[in-house]
Amino acid sequence: MATIAPPAPEATTAEIQLPTVATDPYALFADSLVRKGKARDSEINRTRRLAAQTDDQPLPALLLKLGVVSERDAAESLKEISDLPLVAATDYPESSPLPETVAIRFLKEKHIVGLAATEDGYDVAVADPFDRTALNALVLACGKPVRAKVGLPSEIDRAIEQQLGSGKSLMGQLVDHLGTGDEEIDEADVEHLKDLASEAPVIRMVNLIMQRAVESRASDIHVEPFEQQLKVRFRVDGVLKEVEAPPVRSTAAVISRIKIMAKLNIAERRLPQDGRIKLQVQGKELDLRVSTVPTMYGESVVIRLLHKESIKFDFASLGFDGEALRNFLEVLELPHGIILITGPTGSGKSTTLYTALHKINTPERKIITVEDPVEYQLEGVNQIQTKAQIGLTFASALRSIVRQDPDVIMIGEMRDLETARIAVQSALTGHLVLSTLHTNDAAGGVTRLLDMGLEDYLLTSTVNGILAQRLVRKLCPHCKQSYPALPEVVSELRLRRFQPSGEVLLYKPVGCEQCDGLGYRGRLSIHEFLLMTDEIRRLVMTHATARQIEEEALKDGMLTMYEDGLRKSLAGLTTIEEVMRVTSDS
Repeated sequence: MATIAPPAPEATTAEIQLPTVATDPYALFADSLVRKGKARDSEINRTRRLAAQTDDQPLPALLLKLGVVSERDAAESLKEISDLPLVAATDYPESSPLPETVAIRFLKEKHIVGLAATEDGYDVAVADPFDRTALNALVLACGKPVRAKVGLPSEIDRAIEQQLGSGKSLMGQLVDHLGTGDEEIDEADVEHLKDLASEAPVIRMVNLIMQRAVESRASDIHVEPFEQQLKVRFRVDGVLKEVEAPPVRSTAAVISRIKIMAKLNIAERRLPQDGRIKLQVQGKELDLRVSTVPTMYGESVVIRLLHKESIKFDFASLGFDGEALRNFLEVLELPHGIILITGPTGSGKSTTLYTALHKINTPERKIITVEDPVEYQLEGVNQIQTKAQIGLTFASALRSIVRQDPDVIMIGEMRDLETARIAVQSALTGHLVLSTLHTNDAAGGVTRLLDMGLEDYLLTSTVNGILAQRLVRKLCPHCKQSYPALPEVVSELRLRRFQPSGEVLLYKPVGCEQCDGLGYRGRLSIHEFLLMTDEIRRLVMTHATARQIEEEALKDGMLTMYEDGLRKSLAGLTTIEEVMRVTSDS
């Protein structure tokens, strides 16, 4: 911990002790960010040029302001080069230990907050430990030595407000600037709505919601208007949690702001709309899909956050392993045929499709996709976005695609018989076709296609394999805890199939700072992969039930999603409860 002593009357600034680093600590800071892959050289250079024009904005503050890096990444790099400890969110006291001679305005402006007072000085958290001017001024105001630690600006600001302000959150402070809310808002007055949505507090509210969603690792933001309140919920690792929301009087302004950002028609509130927002939040490039639907008390908005940079198209990181992965990769290398991926909405089907395309994307293959919407852009893949309003549907796009001489075709979803038939024809003429279906399990994919009206002989001659999957929350590796499974549990779940000898250990979530106290961090998929063997093809031709087809696949060695989940529970990747939540032991 660096100690900064108060200067003697004749002392110069240079004699005050600060973290000892090279002449330009910000150069080391920038190098650290680039080395860790948290920022690009071009972004750093552009920010440096801007910093040269604004003397009052040091590099770390400007990088945060421009959204080039996240607070956490900046703080970690400052901690590394200054050799100072990083303050945890729980270490900020409720009352300020600093003397009254330190102005609140100064603390807010310089992002400094008191941590503790001792006989020989004060401990403080600072956003920038290399801001000599601010630290010198603090030492003079305190009259005692100051020991600095590195803190996150948002956590410091929150602590200042708690210690010395009204105690209100940032959202609460923004609400104070919205006025009394007594005036009636005429939602038919589009210009008035635009004015409301352009007000600084509303813009900051929406930006704050999006920023907190990114910090929480949320995949979706739900903004839901009700009669007495406006609800905001984040979906984190597949589970919704309610967060602090703007007041109900700001409903029209907040939703209008989101619609303006997504380039939607704010005057149209009777019909559903879809749009996109591209922005950079905390150094992360985000592609936001926005969907609105009319409800009784306004429009419900759901925003899907697609992290362009953080997505990993890697089967192992998705949870694929064992026999299912080997079979899937073998089928993926076949020159023609259909591979189907099934599961409900939000089960990771699209990510698996993109990972499969990434695996087979070579200069020798031409790959064309038809999607609604295009979620991630893949280098070297021709991606088509459907537009039903102008007649560009899955079926119409597919008819044109086959004349483009592709090797691989990816169809976002088989929604109807016409699309299924064109996909089958494409497979019969030498193309590899990948697509998704909404069914509960792999065997159900066969009966779903038959129910659509697809002829059995076409299905058996084109479909090579069907993958079904679900997403389960992954146990936090830092705090998960093992415990011996009860004999009754071992017997009832038949866990000895996967661990014939020794003590059977299961795992449970505990919660720590790394996982925000949840015990889970991230998600992985559990699978079952049905290979179309000759025996299964024979069953399809006789229109056997999904259950009969599944029983045959089990004889051939297929593990069900439930069994794959049990196996991953024993490996400490997830919990039995998570597997039970998304599957059923059939």
